Amino acid sequence: MTQPPSQQPPGGFGAPQDSPHGVPQPPAQPPQAPPAPQGPPPQMPPTPPPAAPAQGAPAGYGYPQQPGAQPQPGYGYPQQAPGQPGPYAQQPGPYAQQPGPYSGYPTQPQYPGAPTPPPSGGSGGFFKGKTAVVIGAAVAALLVIGGGTYFVLSGGEDDKKDDKNVSKSEDPKPTGSESIDQGDGEGTGREGNDDLNAGRKPGESKALFLIQNDVDLPRGGASQFGPWVVGDTVVKAMYREVTGYSVTDGKKKWSVPFPTDVCSAATNPTQDGKIVFGLKDGLTDRADCQNLQMVDLASGKAGWKSAIPKGTGFASMSDFTLSISGNTLAAGGTGNSYGFSMADGKQIFKGPTSGCKPFAFAGGPRLLAAASCPTSDFDKPKHQLSEVDPATGKPKWTYKAPEGWEIDKVFSASPVVVSLTQRKPEKKWTIIALDDSGKLRSTIDGGKDKFAPRCGGAFVVFGQNLEGCSGVAAGGDTFYMSTEPDTVRSPNHVVAFDLKTGKEKWRSASGGERGMTVLGMEGEEVLVYKDASYDKGGEVASIAPTGGEPKSILKHPASTAEIESSFFTSKTAYADGRFFLLSGRVSAGNDAEEKKTKTMMAFGK
Repeated sequence: MTQPPSQQPPGGFGAPQDSPHGVPQPPAQPPQAPPAPQGPPPQMPPTPPPAAPAQGAPAGYGYPQQPGAQPQPGYGYPQQAPGQPGPYAQQPGPYAQQPGPYSGYPTQPQYPGAPTPPPSGGSGGFFKGKTAVVIGAAVAALLVIGGGTYFVLSGGEDDKKDDKNVSKSEDPKPTGSESIDQGDGEGTGREGNDDLNAGRKPGESKALFLIQNDVDLPRGGASQFGPWVVGDTVVKAMYREVTGYSVTDGKKKWSVPFPTDVCSAATNPTQDGKIVFGLKDGLTDRADCQNLQMVDLASGKAGWKSAIPKGTGFASMSDFTLSISGNTLAAGGTGNSYGFSMADGKQIFKGPTSGCKPFAFAGGPRLLAAASCPTSDFDKPKHQLSEVDPATGKPKWTYKAPEGWEIDKVFSASPVVVSLTQRKPEKKWTIIALDDSGKLRSTIDGGKDKFAPRCGGAFVVFGQNLEGCSGVAAGGDTFYMSTEPDTVRSPNHVVAFDLKTGKEKWRSASGGERGMTVLGMEGEEVLVYKDASYDKGGEVASIAPTGGEPKSILKHPASTAEIESSFFTSKTAYADGRFFLLSGRVSAGNDAEEKKTKTMMAFGK
């Protein structure tokens, strides 16, 4: 039985450290005059026993996600994950019912002992808070980083490249294929005499292919979106192009060019493989992420185009994040939210313009909207989470978070598992479970463990990525989360929590000298990824619903371990017995090095 709600806000995982990259993000909208009290009082989750403060630890392990008996539409970031299993339709990394691939965002250190980047979008709690930086001389603006691992500055040569004469009215058209290294020494991905599978031992899976960059990028490089797996195609997007590759040999099947930069993407596609990308509305640094382009990932063809209406005042400075649920694309930003039909791109609803305003959505089996409500105190934000009708945007139910607590992430849409953070008077983080009517079900009791959900996303200004986390999954009455290893080469655990009580059910140890992270669910089993080291390949494994030791599914070859472990801020997908590893960002010091930068790698039997 769930404990009765406490009069104090939840705080199940202790106080976090400040983000090393900046200060916490303010509430999703500026303070407003408080309205007259109405509706029921906030539901207060029970306060679990105090836990040890979460500390940043070396980031030595990865964060992948999902397969199925039949190839199904993949999703990215994760993901989200990433990004964001087999028998279920279209869920990103953090959701229980996930599509073909398991997408996520493994953490790869830039140097030995690099700290684990905090999940994005949070404002305190275990996640260490939302990454931000103050910019501008005339007007100071708070910029929030979705991925939280780097800043991109433009200028000089970047501006010259960005000012290339590209027609904004040009319709994207698909192009043909390319050759890459398939592990037989015949591809162009690496040197001709360098066989990926040379020295592969019995029982090890094959390195299917390694793809290197073939795109001329701006000086600051570019982020990659994906990977999504749809049937026999694995898809990624970068800079001004989305590309589909064969899942078996990595050969390019098609590509769709864009007139401007890709600046955002929905975490997961529709069940039939359609997804929407956010594109810049111009070629200069002042361009906004306002344009929408639908692409059919199954056929490699561009579909409808649309645009998110421009906001005014403070809201005009916000970027939008994209989420798909059913036949609806939801776009959320500070002060503005919209719904578009996935069939033709027409706007089907607009969020409220007063009172509690949605600032981000999470898609999948439910469309969930996180909203910021009027408050007279900047340090006491008022947030709420609603399930909304994808066709109308109207709420079906609403959960009101305790005052001072912010909706940080949605770890699962079905069952509903949500991350909440508090910035003041002290920084705290907690996870709650809601029932199908939005009522508090339980608060997860984290004990003294340190946990490491990894939440990636694109660069977001005054906005928030609500979904796309890996290292977490939920199915039935159980929530699963990976603990944080003590060091780069330390083991860790996957802990299962009972959603009815919030208590631990069991834990499974990774064993050896490496950690593992949750990918998602495949049926009733939990899929995990054991990270690669410089001398040992990664491994995909499953854990039974009753716990026990992980059972190996794919054991990646030691001969390519150094390559696998060097992917920085990588995103992953697992589908139909194949594991895909995507570099989160592609950049180099010069054009020659840029063309040698690895972008994606795959393993299989």
